[in-house]
Amino acid sequence: MFYEIRTYRLKNGAIPQYLNVVGDEGIAIQKAHLGNLVGYFYSEIGTINEIVHIWAYESLDDREARRQRLAADPQWQAFLPKIRDLIEVAENKIMKPASFFPQGTSTPAA
Repeated sequence: MFYEIRTYRLKNGAIPQYLNVVGDEGIAIQKAHLGNLVGYFYSEIGTINEIVHIWAYESLDDREARRQRLAADPQWQAFLPKIRDLIEVAENKIMKPASFFPQGTSTPAA
């Protein structure tokens, strides 16, 4: 399992607008192609105006195929301009879970 952690720093005050448009339209398109959404968060304390979303993939090839399908979707292409100008900085990481992390779940067992 691989986890993609996407972090966006938004323009000051843009979190409500971003969350509304993603919640109303974008997330359904993403989930249809990307599949396993582990979490979607926004900052409350610490670095402000930050969005973090985490997606899980079986392999890097699985991620690549799913991202290509998303990028080719006309609905996604029409959606992107609605959020593009709200994002100032984007960071993307691919992470592998530690051997003791229970894969297939979004949180470690207690």
